[in-house]
Amino acid sequence: MDLYENAHLVVAAVRVLEHRHDNAPSIEDICRELSFSAERGNLIVRKLAELGILDVTQGAYGSRVFLRDHLAIEQIPRGGQEDVLAEELEKFKSARKEHSKKIEAMQAEQAAKKKSLFDEIEKKLKKDLEKRKSGKK
Repeated sequence: MDLYENAHLVVAAVRVLEHRHDNAPSIEDICRELSFSAERGNLIVRKLAELGILDVTQGAYGSRVFLRDHLAIEQIPRGGQEDVLAEELEKFKSARKEHSKKIEAMQAEQAAKKKSLFDEIEKKLKKDLEKRKSGKK
């Protein structure tokens, strides 16, 4: 299914759940209603919130989903298989690569500091050893 079809399903689920329970549903309620995995449901709801179709609010009783502008669904391209999950995976992978590059750079910097510290300590010890040898003679 593409994002357009999933958007219609999620909006319909929000409306049905609001009607049944007289309050805004949680993301978990929507996922349960549509038999979506939690990951898939969260991804779709987050995308719809970014597009201004839904509002997600955090409260004392967890997050709740509200309809903002259901007509904005028509702005989503139809028919084309939007591989939203693959796009998110690529973003995650690139962020992960950046993170590991930063870690490697910090490790290299720490190793260089450690080496210079050991070199300084070695020089001081050699200097002290030479003073002791020259002082004994």
